[in-house]
Amino acid sequence: MTNTSDTSLFLKIPLFKDLSREDLFGLVNELPVESYNAGDYLFYEGELGNSLYVVKSGKIEVVLAGGTNDEMHLRFCGPGEYVGEMSLILKQGKRTASVRTTESSQLWMMTRDKFNECIQRWPHLAYSMVEIMSERLESSNEAAFHDLVTKNQMLQKAYDELKAAQAQIIEKERLERELQVAADIQLSILPDVLPDTEEYGFGARILPARQVGGDFYDVFDLKDHRIGVLIGDVADKGVPSALFMARAHALIMAEADIGATPAEVMNLVNTHITRLQKSTQFVTVLYGILDLKTRVFSYARAGHEPPLILHSDGSVERMPHSPGMAIGLWEPVTLDEKTVKLTSGDTLLLYTDGMTDCRNPNGEAFGLERIKATLGELPKQNAQQVCNTLFETLQNYQSGAKQDDDVTLVAVKAK
Repeated sequence: MTNTSDTSLFLKIPLFKDLSREDLFGLVNELPVESYNAGDYLFYEGELGNSLYVVKSGKIEVVLAGGTNDEMHLRFCGPGEYVGEMSLILKQGKRTASVRTTESSQLWMMTRDKFNECIQRWPHLAYSMVEIMSERLESSNEAAFHDLVTKNQMLQKAYDELKAAQAQIIEKERLERELQVAADIQLSILPDVLPDTEEYGFGARILPARQVGGDFYDVFDLKDHRIGVLIGDVADKGVPSALFMARAHALIMAEADIGATPAEVMNLVNTHITRLQKSTQFVTVLYGILDLKTRVFSYARAGHEPPLILHSDGSVERMPHSPGMAIGLWEPVTLDEKTVKLTSGDTLLLYTDGMTDCRNPNGEAFGLERIKATLGELPKQNAQQVCNTLFETLQNYQSGAKQDDDVTLVAVKAK
């Protein structure tokens, strides 16, 4: 039997707020009360709705995607609260969420047929229904407007980000084109073809750590049956090093054409660079002159790696060396000057420290001893083959690990 407190619970429902207590008391008495255990579902999301539920006792929960991994809790409802009122108004309306009990509960249920009967008995319920529909429509329009504004803002943000990304892509492509031009210019500085004489063969390989690098080499003819051999390594990598490399190479070539000794060339170039230098860059260089008549290679070393000599019997010798310093630091420059006679079958190897410092995936450097061990197996190879084999051995050792420095090799083979 319905009591006054039950009637008060129904007064909370907007559809019935204009009914008199007497009429509401009679209506509540006519509604069935259904009992549910904890965890029972009243209805499921997506089902066609045709009934309103009012909590008499217990508690229910409204959820989305109920019983799935994506389940989302929306709200709890206790005594006097209700769910499903729109199913009384909208025919063929689908449930927008699932509802289940969280504890043993009792609920009044009003079907659409019962509601239609109520409208015939109390026509003014239709006004309440229209009022609720209007409020829902207004709320829906407001929500849609705010949603549209939010989405427009998100769209504008995405558009701005897309414009910025496009600008970055354009800038990146421009930089890549400029880097490619710089790389082409740098390659044009290096010799296209190495000299080849009856007495000597020459070989070289270069592998920049980036698109452009700071290593350089050259092998060029000089007057009086002599050949100049040059290798250098600018500190750091990238575009600044490439620009400094181009300057150093041009100065060395200009002074070498005059016919000076290697040490005189180095001193003149150091004077030019230290006078013009406005940065902290410097370059290690080994420049030598090979006399084809005497077979003597005279060189000056400015802080560069000492050369190796592979003899015809497979033994490898590192040239004796004294302290020296790189070009571009200060005046005067300290040089290591040496001469060596290349006999038949000897191979002279010049290299940059990118060869020794190159690391495998475990972080272990290739090192001088591996260069010597590999070189010792190549007495029968010509100069270019020696460079190629050393490069292949180094890349196999590197096994895809990041290259930290430019690598350059120059070889001279006495036939």
